[in-house]
Amino acid sequence: MVRKAKVEFDEQPPDNFDPKNPYGDPVAMLEYREHLVREKWIQIETAKIIRERLRWCYRIEGVNHHQKCRHLVDQYLEATRGVGWGKDARPPEFHEPKKVVEAE
Repeated sequence: MVRKAKVEFDEQPPDNFDPKNPYGDPVAMLEYREHLVREKWIQIETAKIIRERLRWCYRIEGVNHHQKCRHLVDQYLEATRGVGWGKDARPPEFHEPKKVVEAE
């Protein structure tokens, strides 16, 4: 038995997913959804790592943390922008069409 020298991950969305007709191929839609969830978890964990480094920087630098840790604050704010599990964070192809209610 031969071991692989490197572990490889499939980081691309499925090739056969059609955003115009997301329910046309249910398997591709589920694979695409799993891809989105995986990418969200990567973004969340990246933000957690930056937050821990920022805490460490605040403790080490003391009163100078405003100047010394500014680059980490900028990275953390950029990493947390647009990250979330709410409906607005999902791609538009998974949103249900808005129903227009006409006033009578």
